[in-house]
Amino acid sequence: MIQLDQVSKTYRTDRIETKALDRVSLSIDRGEFVAVMGPSGCGKTTLLNLIGLLDVPSQGQVALEGRPVTTRRDRELSRLRNDKVGFIFQSFHLIPDLTVLDNVQIPLLYRRMSAGDRRRQALAALDRVGLSSRVHHFPTQLSGGQQQRVAVARALVGRPRVLLADEPTGNLDSQMGEEVLGLLEQANGEGTTVVMVTHDQRMAERAHRIVRLFDGRQVQ
Repeated sequence: MIQLDQVSKTYRTDRIETKALDRVSLSIDRGEFVAVMGPSGCGKTTLLNLIGLLDVPSQGQVALEGRPVTTRRDRELSRLRNDKVGFIFQSFHLIPDLTVLDNVQIPLLYRRMSAGDRRRQALAALDRVGLSSRVHHFPTQLSGGQQQRVAVARALVGRPRVLLADEPTGNLDSQMGEEVLGLLEQANGEGTTVVMVTHDQRMAERAHRIVRLFDGRQVQ
């Protein structure tokens, strides 16, 4: 499903060169749930951005569903992201001026579908995460756990093949964290490939396997 072959990522400024990833090779099977762990600054988010086609490697190759994506143009990468990848972030990244329903519909705006179909899919996604009664609320009217469930609904509304979660429970209490992890497990059980960055060993152990990074290198 996802293949990284000797992938390195280096960030450069006028004075500093920082190697965020160093020759990482990783294969993730279709339908797998993988947790990525490591200390802050070890390259976890960089790895997620490369898998999610938000960035390109400085060296090496990234392939999605057996097809190399490293050399594709920005427009092609945008289409692939929208069609195949869903993102969940620690800080939710909801738009405060939009209702819950409108936030969830955002990924569908880039697809050729009617407003009615977008609304139906968004309502179904919100029902799935238990927020049908909050569709007309704004993000500031929700708890942190509810905001993260909206983010999960937004990530799932386009029925992605791959779900990428960057510290999805990091800002939540234990009960809300369990609920969000349960939603990821449910999506995975339905066939979605899940890659989750986390600092929480207990959460990571719920995945099929754990990948560990240290100083930009894969150590497990």
